[in-house]
Amino acid sequence: MSQTRQIAKAFRSTLVLWLLTAFIYPFFMLFCGQTILPFQANGSLITRNNTIVGSELIGQMFTSDRYFWSRPTTTGYSTADPKNDQAGILKTGVSGASNLAPSNPALLERINGKDDPDPQKKIVGLIPRLKAAGIKPTADLVYTSGSSLDPHITPEAAKAQIARVAKVRGVPANQLASLITQNTDGRFLGIFGEPAVNVVKLNLALDALKSIS
Repeated sequence: MSQTRQIAKAFRSTLVLWLLTAFIYPFFMLFCGQTILPFQANGSLITRNNTIVGSELIGQMFTSDRYFWSRPTTTGYSTADPKNDQAGILKTGVSGASNLAPSNPALLERINGKDDPDPQKKIVGLIPRLKAAGIKPTADLVYTSGSSLDPHITPEAAKAQIARVAKVRGVPANQLASLITQNTDGRFLGIFGEPAVNVVKLNLALDALKSIS
């Protein structure tokens, strides 16, 4: 085989592979996603009154006593403005954990707090904050997730907050327990992972409950 034929064959192979991987395969997957799983393919977006309020895949910050609290995050659930990030919550990027070791002073201060005569240097830890709200600390209410965007907490963490939310909203505790059950995602295929509560969906259901009552 001459060198010219080898070059032509290599060129044709490259062209075919380029068409397959750069056009045919991506557009085929796009077509499958938009026809078979359009909701998931478009980001699992949650809408209320024709307005996008979030995604089932990304958590949100809830600090009011009227809502169930999410697990802590090192990135503010990517809601910070990169141009005005004075708190430095986007130092790890839009997704990612702090990667602090269990013995790291910064992590211990964030969890247990730091007492200091100077109010600006005083840190209210996650555990004291939870205890002050009458919530039994659980691991997922103290530690961030690997992505720092996880919208889920354990059913135990959600149930630990029932008394606080019920008191503030004046809603029966058993009604809130029912909402938690309704918004608990089971194990994938029934065997993988653990049951988890989607806090975003739970709080949206909580607001809808108020509007009905």
